[in-house]
Amino acid sequence: MHRITRLLAIVIAVAMAAAACGDEESSSDVVVPALEDRDIDGTSITVLAHDSFAISDDALAAFTAETGVSVTIQTLGDTGTMISEAILTKDNPLGDVLYGIDNTFLQRGLDAQLFATYTATNIGGVIDGLDIDELDRVTPINFGDVCVNYWLDAIPGDTPTSLEDLADPANVDQLVVQSPETSSPGLAFLLATIAGTDDWEQYWADLRTNGVSVTSGWEDAYYGEFTAGGGDRSMVVSYASSPPAEVIFAAEPVDSPPTGVLLDSCFRQIEFAGILNGADNLAGAAAFIDFLLTPTFQEEIPLSMFVFPALEAAELPQEFVDHAKLAESPHMLDPAEIEANRDAWVDRWVEIVLG
Repeated sequence: MHRITRLLAIVIAVAMAAAACGDEESSSDVVVPALEDRDIDGTSITVLAHDSFAISDDALAAFTAETGVSVTIQTLGDTGTMISEAILTKDNPLGDVLYGIDNTFLQRGLDAQLFATYTATNIGGVIDGLDIDELDRVTPINFGDVCVNYWLDAIPGDTPTSLEDLADPANVDQLVVQSPETSSPGLAFLLATIAGTDDWEQYWADLRTNGVSVTSGWEDAYYGEFTAGGGDRSMVVSYASSPPAEVIFAAEPVDSPPTGVLLDSCFRQIEFAGILNGADNLAGAAAFIDFLLTPTFQEEIPLSMFVFPALEAAELPQEFVDHAKLAESPHMLDPAEIEANRDAWVDRWVEIVLG
């Protein structure tokens, strides 16, 4: 659950780099070797990832046993920092593969032409709606829904069913959110309100009137002000996977989670991996992208990162089958629209909610 760092110097440098990259729809001229032409035994790759990336030693060993390629994982902070670093070093990339760029930052990476074009061997098995890059510069690996969670025994009135319910005076002083300036789920929830309400600015003004509380990050909200941490607020921006997590990590065994999910509030985050232009080992990088869409890795995702695998055939752990609910129609925005408006939206949110 990674946070967004807005460092002025990096943002300025990234903006300059992106502006110099030309047409955002242009694809890479780099040719990734076909499967039958790859000679990668005994080679190595470096995978750049955000701090929340997790892969088991067993999975890495399985990849190396199958391909002969050894893997080094280099983490670069939260998603925003990782992408900024990748753009600033694009002419001499720090690695071969980048893992974890999501749809809230995807256009920034595409505009900077970070990625080589590559069609993963298992891309046809990905859940519909996740493969949003028609030019195959990035491959969807996992997804998760950022949603408002509520503590079943603490909500003061009826169970909320819509975004509008959060601004109902019956729920005064009940909601805690994260700032979109500093938090990935905070940004995702802001985007959900932009996509899901007729007038998002008025909606946030109404939330402020209704006593919404703001924290800098997820932990401060969930384990601070929310009921789960002993706080006095019954509603919090979290994830659709939080209820199964409550079951898995319960101090005493429980049959059902103490929390529910407001499905009307969900924004779908999709995480992608891509081969970096200028990678030293294109063929090894392609093999790793293929590996990320195999059951060996995909079935680790729920219990290692508490998001959902992109591969439709991947089996979910029983706790997810029993207790996780995903929105049938989650809120989404085009990555290009997000990139064009993100800073202005966040600045306006600050004026409305914190001003």
